[in-house]
Amino acid sequence: MMKPDMIPARSAPRQNRSPQAAPRWQQLWRDAVRDPAELLGLLGLDEFAGRISPAASTQFPLRVPRGFVNRMRHGDANDPLLRQVLPLDDEERIVPGFGLDAVGDSAARAGAGVIRKYRGRALLVATGSCAINCRYCFRRHFPYADETAARGQWAEALAIIAADPSIDEVILSGGDPLSLADGKLAELTDALANIPHVRRLRIHTRLPVVLPERVDDGLIAWLRGLPWPVAVVIHANHANEFDGTVDAALARLREAGCLLLNQAVLLKGVNDSVDALADLCERGHRAGVLPYYLHQLDRVSGAAHFEIADADALALHRDLGDPGKRPLA
Repeated sequence: MMKPDMIPARSAPRQNRSPQAAPRWQQLWRDAVRDPAELLGLLGLDEFAGRISPAASTQFPLRVPRGFVNRMRHGDANDPLLRQVLPLDDEERIVPGFGLDAVGDSAARAGAGVIRKYRGRALLVATGSCAINCRYCFRRHFPYADETAARGQWAEALAIIAADPSIDEVILSGGDPLSLADGKLAELTDALANIPHVRRLRIHTRLPVVLPERVDDGLIAWLRGLPWPVAVVIHANHANEFDGTVDAALARLREAGCLLLNQAVLLKGVNDSVDALADLCERGHRAGVLPYYLHQLDRVSGAAHFEIADADALALHRDLGDPGKRPLA
């Protein structure tokens, strides 16, 4: 939370001062649905409760903002947004080839919360917090308590970047970097601005989609004050994730000068059809977001039920570019 404004010593006594209210997005985040039974009840799916996994719910708890719940189809157990967040008993299956570190973060560690996989770039795991817990998240087992760049006021991460002139782009990831308060984000970027070889900033975030209220005046002011070109890479997997509130948030980001890109993950039961993928690209484009990446699933333990075979994924990618595979409207 942001610090209260400083009050002169001669002002009203302390007991008469009310604390500064939390930003609305933080209040909405605290009000997120965390009980799978409540989520199913809101959607009229109480009879589906038998497929909920208490073990998965404990190991990787449910968290989903109510605005995102409102975009789910009532009474549809196969809703593509619901499927992304509901902890099912499928997650308890042990599947060969699926592990805790699906993308090799440990091997690419350069310091606390700093990951180096490509020349010229440093990725900062800025926080372990997210506004939503996606069941297929490749960092669902990540040791955030020990590996977060914010530890020690960013000191180790900043020292690593400052010591390597080849790093010209910093990527803020997590968790979700926009779950940090504006003041904490400014603390980091003010320090990065003192490193002359840093020329670009990229932010990977799901908050403008799942909690669009995060894109408020304070965030826009922070973005407008940054000294570099900024790319905001959002994450939406299905066209139904967009609505008017998301469109408005994305419009504000564009007006602040951000380049908007979308990365999606190919997920069984969510977007594994030509129509679903085309609709996602077209809906995002209407919101001012360019398609950027369509990822195959990272093979993290607990997510095997989302996997699509490589051959099927390649066929979808091929057919997506074939106008004959979709009838004209």
